[in-house]
Amino acid sequence: MTTEHSPAEGVDPAHDPGVADAAVRAESVGLPSAVIVDAGAGHTIRVGTAGWTDPTLTAAGVFYPPDAGTPDRRLRYYASRFPTVEIDSPYYALPTPKNAALWAERTPGDFVFDVKAYALMTGHPTEVARLPKALREALPAEVAAKKRVYPKELPGEIVDEVWATFRAALQPLVDAGKMGAVLLQYPRWHVPNALAREELLDARARLPDVPLAVEFRNRRWLAPKVADRVMRFLADHDMAYVIVDEPQGLASSIPPTLAVPNPNLAIVRMHGRRGDQWERAGASVADKYRYLYDREQIDEWAGKVAEVARQAKNTRVVFNNCYGNYGTTNALELTAALAE
Repeated sequence: MTTEHSPAEGVDPAHDPGVADAAVRAESVGLPSAVIVDAGAGHTIRVGTAGWTDPTLTAAGVFYPPDAGTPDRRLRYYASRFPTVEIDSPYYALPTPKNAALWAERTPGDFVFDVKAYALMTGHPTEVARLPKALREALPAEVAAKKRVYPKELPGEIVDEVWATFRAALQPLVDAGKMGAVLLQYPRWHVPNALAREELLDARARLPDVPLAVEFRNRRWLAPKVADRVMRFLADHDMAYVIVDEPQGLASSIPPTLAVPNPNLAIVRMHGRRGDQWERAGASVADKYRYLYDREQIDEWAGKVAEVARQAKNTRVVFNNCYGNYGTTNALELTAALAE
C-alpha cells in the first residue's frame, strides 16, 4: 500500500523516491534563507512553489518544523525559505481582502505573491456552492439548481461581480507592494481564434492595473504559424507568457518554448512529467503532479531560466509538482544551481 511517505507503485523511483529521500536532497543544498538570485543588469530571479498548504506538504516531518502548526507559522516559515509563492486556492473559491491582508502581514517586505485566477475568469466551470452567498442568491433559479456552472451560463452582472470581487481581494497585496501577477490558466478547449482573443482582451480590460501572465493548455497556441502572432499579441497588451515544463506528446502538451514577450516579467511553471496521468480522467492532483525532478533536469532548467532572466526584469519559477516536499526540494535545488 502506498503512503505519503513512500514512492508510488509502478512509477520510476528516480522521480518518485518518497519524501524521505527528497528531504535528504533538500538538506544537502544548504542554502541561506529566501534567496533572490541576482541575474545581473537589474534582473532578478525568484523561485518558489505553487502553494504552501497542500496536505501532503503540511504532514508531520515532511517540510515544516514541529512548531509550524498554524496557518500563520506555516506561511512565515515558508517565506523564510522562499521569496515567492503562487496562490492557487483562488482558482477554486474567490479570495477575500481579509486573507490577502494576512498573507501580506505574514511575509517579508520583498516577498512576491502570484495569484491564480478564479475558474470562471478563464472559462472553467465552478461549483455553485463555492460562489459567495450573495452571488448564489442572485442566480436565476435554474442556474442555482446546478451543481456547477460555466461563465457563459451566468448573467452578465454576475460575471462582472466575480471579476470585481477578485480584484478587490488583491488590494492588500497591491498596497503592500507584494502583488506579483494574476495567472490566467486557460483550459484545453481555449484555442487560438477570435473568441479567445476577445477573452484575453476582456481580462486585460477588467484587470488594467495588475500584471497578467497567460498559460495555455492547448498546443495549437505554439503552432509554427501561430506562435509569433500570439507572442506579439501578448507583448502589445502587456501580458507575460508562462513558460512550462510538462508532459509532452499529448493533445494538451505545450512545448517548453523560452518565449519572453514581456520585458518586465517571465514566469516558468514546472509541472513535472507524469505523462501517464496528465490527461487521465479522474486523476487526482497528487497523481498528476507527483514527480521529483532529478539533478540533471534541474541543471538543464537552470541554464534555461538564466537565459530567460537575461530577457526579463523579473523572472519567477514556480514548482507545481506539489506532492509532499517534491516541489520545495526542487525549488531549493534550482535556486542553488542558479546562485552558483
